[in-house]
Parts: sequence; structure tokens; C-alpha cells
Amino acid sequence: MITFAGAGPGAADLITVRGQRLLQEADIVVYAGSLVNPELLSFCRDSCQVYNSAKMTLEEVMEVLERGEAEGKRVVRLHTGDPCLYGAIKEQMDRLDEKGIAYEVCPGVSSFCGAAAALEAEYTLPGVSQSVVITRMAGRTPVPERESIRSFAAHQATMVIFLSAGMLRQLSEELIQGGYAPGTPAAVVYKATWPEEKVLRCTVETLAETAEAEGVRKTALIVVGEILQGEYERSKLYDPSFTTEFRQAAEQLREQQDER
Repeated sequence: MITFAGAGPGAADLITVRGQRLLQEADIVVYAGSLVNPELLSFCRDSCQVYNSAKMTLEEVMEVLERGEAEGKRVVRLHTGDPCLYGAIKEQMDRLDEKGIAYEVCPGVSSFCGAAAALEAEYTLPGVSQSVVITRMAGRTPVPERESIRSFAAHQATMVIFLSAGMLRQLSEELIQGGYAPGTPAAVVYKATWPEEKVLRCTVETLAETAEAEGVRKTALIVVGEILQGEYERSKLYDPSFTTEFRQAAEQLREQQDER
């Protein structure tokens, strides 16, 4: 069996229990060496064959996966965060489908969750934002025009921007032209959950200067939105005046008691 597994956002103990077990049982591990914490490889047995995909092409990765399956070995393809986000797993799964090779996916904790933890933030605050846009700037890999930073900015939702730490001046311009005020709260979260994590709070217009002052040029997420400001409405879920499937509103409960 071939398993695509999420390594989590960085800290070795944030891989899932299932993911850790898969590494412990693996005969072959192909890991994204440019982003995955190498400490995770300590879970592997001494006999496990380990390949760093940062130095490999897709064809070379597939050769290892296919050969391992043909030899009846347990193969883990270890991606950073959760493999469904910028993991380039679809092209790998399609090639396995073409060969009739079975596989499964073990989800992981995405770095955007790690960034929220580092910021002590909730992305979906009542009365502020109930949506999260996960996207990236166009660079060497293009982004569809309908999904430009500028078009998403018009919604004023919370934005988490991947793979864009090297283009922060352009990012600021796109965010502002799309509708965010220059003073909108923002943050640069470098290597969330890693020992060297940095949380840099700023505004949309000061993203570049803030990152440059700390020498941050890559491996960082950008978070934008009023959820970083701190003002919000109280959640209805735990409001004593709100009835849910499991709890009656305090006023209704008093009325029922009075009727008795």
C-alpha cells in the first residue's frame, strides 16, 4: 500500500497519531525535504529507505513508489502540512490510477492552522468574518485571474496567503487595490510551530518592511483581516439567550418553570 501522509505544520509532535504509526511501519519514505521537519524521520526504522523528493523529479518519485509497491513494501509519501494544500498529490495519484496501484491519504494539520495557533487567533469571528480564503500570489506558477489576490480582497474575508513571502510589496499593492484599507491588521508567521517560529504583527501596507526587518523571505504565511484586531460579536452557541438542540434559552426555561 502507498500512503500519502501529512507531516503537520512543523513541530514533530504535531503529526497525527496515524501518521506517526505509518512512519514507524514504513519500508520506504519519500519526504518533501525542503519543508518537512527532518525530526519526523526519527520515527522510521533503521532499515527504512528514505528519499528526499526536493532533489527529485515527479518521474523519479513515481519510480520509487511503483517499485516499492511491486516489491510489496509499505510506502509513505510524506508531504508538509496537509497534502491537499499545495501538495501536488493529484498528479501522483493519477499516475498510480493509470498503473492500477492502490493508495490512501492520511490527512495532516495544515500550516494555516499552526499560524492561527501562533497568533492565538480565530479565523471565523462572529460579526467580523465567517469565511477563510486560502490562496497564493501568482509567481513562477500562475494563478487563474478569477482567483487573483485583488479579486479575493474585495470580499474582506480572512485571508491566509501561502508561498508569497518573497513578494510582499506586490502583495500589499494587490490587497489595497482589491479593497483592504492600508491599515488593515496583518501578520507574517514564519515557520509556524517550529522552534524558530516568528510572529510578526503589522498592517497590510507594512508587510514588506516588517518581514525585511526580521530577515523573513520564505517559509512564512501571511494572514490578513480584521479578525486580528480583537473586536467581535459574542458567539450565539454559548449565549444564554439562544436556544440550541441541546440547551434552552434561559428566558424560555424560566417561563416553563413559572408555568409549572
